[in-house]
Amino acid sequence: MATNAKLAVLIDADNDGASVIQELLAEVSRYGTATIKRAYGNWTTPQLQGWKEVLNKLAIQPIQQFSYTTGKNASDSALIIDAMDVLHSKQVDGFCIFSSDSDFTRLATRIRESGLVVYGFGRRTTPEAFVAACDKFVYTEILKSSTAPEPDTKPQEFPQLKPMILEAIEASSRDDGWAPLGPVGSHITKNNSAFDARNYGFTKLSDLVRKQTYLEFKDVSTTRPDGITNSHLHIRGKQK
Repeated sequence: MATNAKLAVLIDADNDGASVIQELLAEVSRYGTATIKRAYGNWTTPQLQGWKEVLNKLAIQPIQQFSYTTGKNASDSALIIDAMDVLHSKQVDGFCIFSSDSDFTRLATRIRESGLVVYGFGRRTTPEAFVAACDKFVYTEILKSSTAPEPDTKPQEFPQLKPMILEAIEASSRDDGWAPLGPVGSHITKNNSAFDARNYGFTKLSDLVRKQTYLEFKDVSTTRPDGITNSHLHIRGKQK
């Protein structure tokens, strides 16, 4: 999605803490502009005290929702109703849902059925159903890392990645077996919404794939009509 896309950021404050919200909004800015920012919760409870400072600071609109029945999360219902209102109003190009709760699985699916993109944000304990229902899901633990990992010259293979990467190369490659890294990354994300190089300690996908010993690499330079030359990384599985 283009970075000028309008996004609605809907936050389940009852389910997730405020400690990572600033980093989350910075992550959202990679995908578009947060034109709607709302946080849902029962703001009369002491559990949400940590949110009050960041709400004004980050211009997030608090939506009050009292808990009418013990054991039922009224905030979830309010968020879902508002999301459907925003969806039908056609104000935005996509949604960012901040929650680790599986209750939003059907909401994410319904939004995508309408042709809009859904970015999910939550803890690593988020149920797989909600993760899979989003176009992309970002684990909030990686947002809390304030510094990039130290470079490591040693190979760092992750067995679970190998079939994902090789399948993506096959789907994106040309007749010679080489595939541009961009389409490879897009293919992986389409089939694995939680995939992110940062989950493996790398800030860039290119840094991650270069540590995989079963891959070959080459840089391909292209010259634009304006004379500017760009270099793009191509990869393929090592030839026997």
